[in-house]
Amino acid sequence: QVQVAESGGGLVQPGGSLRLTCTASGSITSINAMGWYRQTPAKRRELVAHITSFGATDYGDSVKGRFTISMNSAKNTVDLQMNDLQPEDTAVYYCLSYPNIWGQGPQVTVSS
Repeated sequence: QVQVAESGGGLVQPGGSLRLTCTASGSITSINAMGWYRQTPAKRRELVAHITSFGATDYGDSVKGRFTISMNSAKNTVDLQMNDLQPEDTAVYYCLSYPNIWGQGPQVTVSS
């Protein structure tokens, strides 16, 4: 069984940057892909980015060119670097170890 725990998040001004880290523990050898999703009270949970164990990545349309996902296999971590943050990026961000191991979700708030 895999467990995931997130760190990072917080309050940032528009145009600023934040970095989220997801650390996996447990049966690490079973991880094929991990991802970040986000959710607000008004929207369904949506894909932000995901990465496979081979390094293939995919991003949601609204974050392409601003966010970068990366995996450090030695540390069992997946990072989400978020640049040029905007108020519409405000959400709870969840780490996912596919297919269905979710983290608790740190809050990211973008506001002046």
